[in-house]
Parts: sequence; structure tokens; C-alpha cells
Amino acid sequence: MTDTDTPTAQAPEDAVLTSRELDGKQPVLDPGKQVAYGRVLYTAALLGRSPAQVVARLTALGYADIQDAGRPFPEAVALDDAVLVKREDQDAWRYPWIDVAEPVSLRRVLETAEHTGRAPADVARRLTALGYRLGGSGPLPETPDPRDVALIRSDARGYGTWLDWGDEVSAGHVRGAAAALACSPHTAAVRLASLGLRLPYTPDPDDERLLRVRDVPTPRWAGRYMDPPLGHVLTVARETGRSAAEIVARLEVLTAGAPGGSVPESPDEDDFVILSENLDGREPWLRESTVNGLRMEHILRASLVTGRGTAEIAARLTELGHWLHDDAKLPGTADEADIRLLETVDRSFRDNVHLEHVLRSASLTGRSPADVAARLTELGFELPDEVAYPDVRGVLAAS
Repeated sequence: MTDTDTPTAQAPEDAVLTSRELDGKQPVLDPGKQVAYGRVLYTAALLGRSPAQVVARLTALGYADIQDAGRPFPEAVALDDAVLVKREDQDAWRYPWIDVAEPVSLRRVLETAEHTGRAPADVARRLTALGYRLGGSGPLPETPDPRDVALIRSDARGYGTWLDWGDEVSAGHVRGAAAALACSPHTAAVRLASLGLRLPYTPDPDDERLLRVRDVPTPRWAGRYMDPPLGHVLTVARETGRSAAEIVARLEVLTAGAPGGSVPESPDEDDFVILSENLDGREPWLRESTVNGLRMEHILRASLVTGRGTAEIAARLTELGHWLHDDAKLPGTADEADIRLLETVDRSFRDNVHLEHVLRSASLTGRSPADVAARLTELGFELPDEVAYPDVRGVLAAS
């Protein structure tokens, strides 16, 4: 048997002291390798001895290289403090103890807090009392939060990279962490600041409302995948009593984007109506399209709801950052038949409308293919196919 397979002592306490897993069983520690400082503390708490007694006995058993922290061992170690020096991460099998020779990183404090269920501030205080040096200073949260470790993860690739004491956090990181942890960007920002990280802005409780652009089915936050719609900005301004310009300025500080078009300081009620997808003055709000522009049926429906002309609605929406494609030919008056027809068309004014699209719309509206083709052409759609569309309705559509 090798030295590491044979216990160096027969006394039960010595067997625990020298066993690699502190269970009194093989394999045992290699006398030629250094005994970690953290192991000494943990063993002392486990056996009810002082660290000095553990060091003395290990030395007597042939373990001459015991890690020195550069300061005296604590006189006694409680077991609930000793668990703080054990690592529980993916590398714990290779490095089971927090290294006293290196400053303790913020990640290590938070991982320890997570697996012990203690507050980061408590962990930091106790590790310091046990002889460890922290890698930074400043107050830490006095309440535990299991999301802390994920909150400071700055790169999820491979083993990941982690923010450390005093690092500056981007607004993008705040939003990404919030999305990963299913919390609001403001909640994430407040917790990151409490962990001593530097933010590009000071979190404000009102940020929660500014950033929340949708409530159902789950909250959606500005800046993550979408700019804040103008309807959202105007609504928040009305609810909070702040100016729309102030709301936009704060969103820019939060790097959460800004709505396109002009931002009216005194919007009228019809602005809220025409900016809402359902024309009810509430979310969901129209989102700016930089590719296809606004769907014509929205203008027609808005005209019927508000009693304003289609051209007036289109002009106002253009001022507010929404545009109708140049090829679109807006009718002078809104017609329910046009709205029903346009709702069956899944093509934009940039796309060609082919036979199959005409037949689908005809089937859904009960109109003849010839009537559908003619009206779509009048509304500005391009029908390039040379097809003689029948001027009769289908049997199923007509019935």
C-alpha cells in the first residue's frame, strides 16, 4: 500500500484528522503536501478542538507543511462558521477549501452565502474573523438572496466570468441579469449597487414603472429587446405627473432606448387611442416598424373609432413616429369591408401578392377573387401575376 492508502495513526480522532474526507476512512492526506488553512479550521470545529491543537497533532503525525495565514489562528471555531471555509462550486473536488493566501473574491463570498443560507455581510464578517482577507471593502447586504451569484455573472460561456469588488456594471448587464433571473431591471440594479458594484446611474424607485412596458402575460422591460413605445412614455408621464421629455431623458440614462418621432408634451386623448394596438388607449402600444411600416387597417380602424379622417390619422401617426409605406394608397374614408379585407392579407406593401394570397382573402371575406384583386390593387398592393381572377364567389364562401 502507498502512504496515502494507509492511515498514519490508529486513534479514532487521529484517523479523522488525517483522512482526506475527514471521515476516518481511507484515503489519507499525503504528508508531503501542504495542509490547507481552511481544513485546519474545519477540523478543529468538527473535533471540538482549537486550531492550535489540530496543528500540533498534525505536526506530531508527520504533517510538517501547514498553511500559514500570516496571523495567529483563532482560539476556537464554531462549526457553523467552519462551513464557510468549504468551497461548494464545480472545482471543489480539486480545491475544497477557500485559499487564505488569496484575497476572497466577491463571487466566493456570494457562493458561500448561497450554500449556507446566510447574508453576504455576515459571511464577509465571519471570514475576516477567521483570518481571511477580503478582496474589497464596503458594506454588503444584510439579507440573503440566492440570486446574487447569478447576478454578478458577466459571461455565461464556459465556466463563466464574474464581476468582482468595485467593478463597473453596464446598464446592459443589469437588463440581462434581470431577464435571466426573472426580476425587474430596477430590482437587479438595486441589488448590484448593494453588492458594492458601480452602476452608470443611481437606481430610482420610479425606474420600475418607466422600464415596464408590458404587464401580461409576464412583464416586459424596455431596452432588452424593444425600445419603449411612445404610448408607454406618454402614459407614464400622465401617471407620474412628469413631462414626457423627462421620461425620455431618464430612459436614455438607463440606456433603454427611446421612441421614434416627436414626443408631444400635451397629447390629446386621441393620441393615446391611435397609439394603442387595440385602439382603447391602453397597452399593448404600437411599436415602431423600420421595415414595413404601419398596417393600413390600423389607420382605418382608428378613423372609425375617433371620427377623424384617414388622412388626418395617418399624418398624426407619422408625426408620432409611425409611417405608412409609400406604395400604400389610403382611401379617403374608412370602410369596414376594407378593414376585413386587409386583416386577411399577411403581406406588406413591400411584398408581391400572388394568386394564393388572393384566393385566401376571397375565401375568408366571401368576396370574389376578381373583387379582392381589384380592391387590393386600388389600395396599393402589387399583384404581378397575369391571372384572370374569377368574378364569382366560392360555394363555401357564398353560403
